[in-house]
Amino acid sequence: MTTIEPVAEERVSSRHDERFAGWECSEPGTFKKLMPPGPRPKFSWLRPSILWSARNDPLVRYLGDPTDEQRQQWVAAQRERRGTDDLTIDRSDLGDSFSFLIAGDTGEGTPPQFAVVPGLLKVGEDTAFLVALSDVIYPIGDVNDYVDKFARPYAAYPGPIYAVPGNHDWYDGLGGFMRIFCGAEWPAGKIRGTGLKAQLRRRLWRQPSICAEDTLGRCRELRPALGQPPTLPGPYWTLETGPVRFVGIDTGIVGNLDGEQGDWLREVSRGSKPKILLTGKPLYVNNKCEPGLIAGRDFTVDDVVRDPENNYVAAIGGDIHNYQRYPAPVDGRTIQYIVSGGGGAFMHATHTIPKVDVNGVSEDDFKCYPLRGDSLAFYSRLYSQKIALRSRALQIVPEQASALIASRVNSVPTRGGTTRPLLRTRVRGSFVGLLPSGQTFHKYLSEFATWVDPPLFKHFLRLDVSPTEVRIRCFAATGCGAQEKDPPVEDDFVIPLGGG
Repeated sequence: MTTIEPVAEERVSSRHDERFAGWECSEPGTFKKLMPPGPRPKFSWLRPSILWSARNDPLVRYLGDPTDEQRQQWVAAQRERRGTDDLTIDRSDLGDSFSFLIAGDTGEGTPPQFAVVPGLLKVGEDTAFLVALSDVIYPIGDVNDYVDKFARPYAAYPGPIYAVPGNHDWYDGLGGFMRIFCGAEWPAGKIRGTGLKAQLRRRLWRQPSICAEDTLGRCRELRPALGQPPTLPGPYWTLETGPVRFVGIDTGIVGNLDGEQGDWLREVSRGSKPKILLTGKPLYVNNKCEPGLIAGRDFTVDDVVRDPENNYVAAIGGDIHNYQRYPAPVDGRTIQYIVSGGGGAFMHATHTIPKVDVNGVSEDDFKCYPLRGDSLAFYSRLYSQKIALRSRALQIVPEQASALIASRVNSVPTRGGTTRPLLRTRVRGSFVGLLPSGQTFHKYLSEFATWVDPPLFKHFLRLDVSPTEVRIRCFAATGCGAQEKDPPVEDDFVIPLGGG
């Protein structure tokens, strides 16, 4: 079995001391100075206008999914415009060793997104590029939102930014994503289909927004790199480097691929060169395997990843707004399945993840951020503020939350010690556990969970690539000034590249 080597931790993190989770923040971060001047527009998924603008999501689920067809139209137009079928980004110029960053689910334009930026710039000052992984722009991927939700926060990042689209980018028919990253205009293809559902879908489907006259100019003024040639050849792509091939796929709204993209994925995955998949939807998440269906094909995305002849060493996905890692044993190897969606959007809970036991990955193997106990403590504080009239009736201190989680998954409390959960902790934990803290927020109540003060529990990844290994570190962004200057490392491991 290919061993995954943990790296000796060089600094403290929330795993050792709750202070480094941001619970006691004596020095606020500087990130709010990076935000747009003036009052921030109010946003709510409960507003009828917002729900109507995001109508592509329910249309897909109730009237059928046209994203496969539209994606094929986008790709065909790109191939014709570029004069080639090749969707490769050639970065052989990077040599045998380089570093880059990944920030997932970034584009809310809220304080948590900007809180990630100072640490990202510090840790990433010598990196070659940044990958925005899934849901680049909330709520609907509108091209005009790229000014304050993309160009402004990453204005000071000097390298190119590549991207993988998420479901929210498709709420605008992928128009904003294709305009900014591919320099492409909407190919104006029609959504085909017969029958009542198809006709309704065709009439109701939201087409890409019209790009305002000053949008691109304002983006380039904030981030001059956007004035360079487009960074992506299409909505899915490969990035070719000396040591590793990176494969970015477009999973649409519900997480599936069209058959044409599936055939492309299988073709570009062939060979013994080490590969890492970058995907809008993670393949392992919340103690479940979501293999990624491919229309009209008898294989899944995970089948391609697990095939030993393809030599995938990792698959990194966004969409879920926290960090999770599942080192899965596969035919004598270990493949790292990673969730990295904590780059800016509200936090999805980790305390709701059951004791891990999925496809050979045990609780002892599993890693997450925020720690389950901190997640429970965070949501207990949130609900104490929101529905308990700012009392502490529901609040659980981090130490007790950690002890309660340890009792649930039959493990040692995260930060050590022998603390047992008190009766009141169990009662509060049971009540908080009944309240929404996961996907329910993803649509209708996300602004309810938006928290603009520490602890924020955001994160980003740094990958250091060499001919023999890939080192992956998960850096935390808490919103505290101390952690801006020295971001805590919440996970740190090495993947050897010595063959499949």
